[in-house]
Amino acid sequence: MLTKKQLDLLEFIHTRLQKDGVPPSFDEMKDALDLRSKSGIHRLITALEERGFIRRLAHRARAIEIVKLPESMGGAPSAPTAGFHPNVIDGPHPSPAQPANVTPDEVQLFARELPVMGKIAAGVPIEAISHVDHHVAVPGQMLSVGQNHYALEVKGDSMIDAGINNGDVVILSETTTADNGDIVVALVEDQEATLKKFHHNGTSIALEAANPAYETRVYPEDKVKVQGKLVGLIRTY
Repeated sequence: MLTKKQLDLLEFIHTRLQKDGVPPSFDEMKDALDLRSKSGIHRLITALEERGFIRRLAHRARAIEIVKLPESMGGAPSAPTAGFHPNVIDGPHPSPAQPANVTPDEVQLFARELPVMGKIAAGVPIEAISHVDHHVAVPGQMLSVGQNHYALEVKGDSMIDAGINNGDVVILSETTTADNGDIVVALVEDQEATLKKFHHNGTSIALEAANPAYETRVYPEDKVKVQGKLVGLIRTY
């Protein structure tokens, strides 16, 4: 399943290819989707390519090839990948590898396996992938008893001053609320998810990077939904 913007762009590219034999320019895509900048088109193109709907051909300007179409456009059925609805592991329940008759304090002594739900942007927002890529073992001490948790792989460097690097796996407690200064996964306009510092001021929410190279982005409060709060980090060398 694609987001509406992704589907609109794919349909626009497909129509132009069918009509003219060449894909539209980025400016034409931006105007057709009523976006303010071409950066939004770049993100949508990348998302469509990652999902296998299009292919960009190297060393050729404006070279985009349609690989497949979704069912709504006459394509073959495919597994849904869009949207951000992470599967979670219920915090207080022991994993199959540990005894079932342990106390809540003893649960924290065991490593737990959490699903890594794809990649999350620490930079310009990208869409979070909602299928399980793999699992990661997490120390029980990192998890809060009575809370649901999931993991995401970080893509980007906008949180490096908070000690979060590209390729790190962040562990998140599922929540819809946050305090100012918390590092959260925020869903922006029901389409794109990003890892940022959270600041709520009046009727607006600021998503702040921990890298001076990135600007703080401010949105109306109804455009941002907190999806989780950072509780830990795993790094592989």
